[in-house]
Amino acid sequence: MRHGLMGARGEDRAEREAFRAWVRDHHPDLGGDPAEFAAELRRRRRARTRGDPAPDAPIVGVQRRFGPVAAVERWRYRRRRARRLR
Repeated sequence: MRHGLMGARGEDRAEREAFRAWVRDHHPDLGGDPAEFAAELRRRRRARTRGDPAPDAPIVGVQRRFGPVAAVERWRYRRRRARRLR
């Protein structure tokens, strides 16, 4: 079972602290090199997942609807869902 980049149950505290310190030192928002940061994250993900390609899968965004169409969809959803007991 995968638990993301960090946070697996068997992970010890020192390893997690070392990773967080590395992120603080190399994060692009704090002056680090973005390409180097991304490459290191990919390397760590591969090492944690033993080559499973799923962590590098593309992230797909979903468009949200706004305006009257969204209001009607919300209303229909609320009418169709099971009623809550009070």
